[in-house]
Amino acid sequence: MPGVPLPLTRGTSTVAGEAEGALVRRTVLPGGVRVLTEHDPAVRSATLGCWVGVGSRDEAPGFLGATHFLEHLLFKGTARRSALDIAVAFDAVGGEANAVTGKEHTCYYARVLDEDLPLAADVITDMVTSATLSAEDVDSERGVILEELAMNDDDPADVVHEKVAEAVLGDHPLGRPIGGTAETIAAIDAAHVLGHWRQHYTPDMLVFTAAGSVDHDALCELLQRELERSGTVLDPSADPAGRRHATAVAAGTHGAGRHVVVRRATEQANVVIGTTAFTATDERRYALSVLNAVLGGGMSSRLFQEVREKRGLAYSVYSFASNYSDSGYFGLYAGCTPGKTDQVIEPMTAEPRAAGRARSRRRRAWREASGSLRGGLVLGMEDTGSRMTRLGKAELVYGEYVSLDDALGRIGSVTAADVQQVAADLAGRPRSLAVVGPFDEDRTFRL
Repeated sequence: MPGVPLPLTRGTSTVAGEAEGALVRRTVLPGGVRVLTEHDPAVRSATLGCWVGVGSRDEAPGFLGATHFLEHLLFKGTARRSALDIAVAFDAVGGEANAVTGKEHTCYYARVLDEDLPLAADVITDMVTSATLSAEDVDSERGVILEELAMNDDDPADVVHEKVAEAVLGDHPLGRPIGGTAETIAAIDAAHVLGHWRQHYTPDMLVFTAAGSVDHDALCELLQRELERSGTVLDPSADPAGRRHATAVAAGTHGAGRHVVVRRATEQANVVIGTTAFTATDERRYALSVLNAVLGGGMSSRLFQEVREKRGLAYSVYSFASNYSDSGYFGLYAGCTPGKTDQVIEPMTAEPRAAGRARSRRRRAWREASGSLRGGLVLGMEDTGSRMTRLGKAELVYGEYVSLDDALGRIGSVTAADVQQVAADLAGRPRSLAVVGPFDEDRTFRL
């Protein structure tokens, strides 16, 4: 079930559906700007996103957090709009606007009525191409970001996830926190932010995706007009920037079973066990998603049943997977009374090993997990924001568009043997442990 390739060449193509009334269409505008839309005539809203292929992994040493800093600053104003003007523009039409910085990309998005899509395109394009980025705004927003970092540091669940990523990924840039640190944020000035913006926010790096009640051709004309209005040079011969490739990670970059304990005066211990996993384009990711559902994806998962239902050791327990262009990791989380930490760690290490051993009763669990994933995928596509995000990842991450039916087919084709093989692979890799709670930092726990 191959997906539809998304070539880095100019032109318009129908990605899914027939030429007339196509569900998904794609155009590469002059300058290498990419536009993807999914038309849904059943809704009266639309979500528009502007993606930039830059994330926290792309930052210069000593200036970690610059990508997230820049995301904040684009809402501070442009040559045509103040920060208040930007906020009022969306509030006045009942719209929602926000942004998210990831480790490999950044996205600015808005959800509005279909009749207000031109407004959203105007404001977001203006923000991305014409931000003021003044020294005064940098200094004032620095305080806001430091408060955000402090807020995250007060949440032990956020801290433990940051620490396990650092432990598993080691010196790899993906192991760094997205927001940077108080020290690196203090070092960032207006000149550095401006340089970061000029380097990465170029037309060939921009991807616009929209889903809902949207006309593809009209949106392309609108975006090109807004880009030209901003003074952006759209070279008609330019192709889009290349995608990240799944290159081999240098030996010694990843952690080799690290243990991290962070002391916090909390009522619970927050525990994550993690290991390296697969890249975002690895075909084993479908089997991993089924394994994730089996181990910690819901109330019937093995971890939930063993840790919470049978033993009563934790309220929150789950598993998760994070996949990137050239790396990834898999983890299991639980929050428990500090005195029960060792008791919780035991099934968290035993269940992944057991999943790698073939037993007929587990085959039924794998079939149920596959059904859960398929249902969750369909239900998750019921809102235009999820569909907009899916288009962005198809363009920036996968380089292909996989229809919903094909995605369901890929999940459904995962066999028990596939899941066992993935489980055995992960179980044989070095495991890292991160614990946040009322423990001395030299405290050891046995995996």
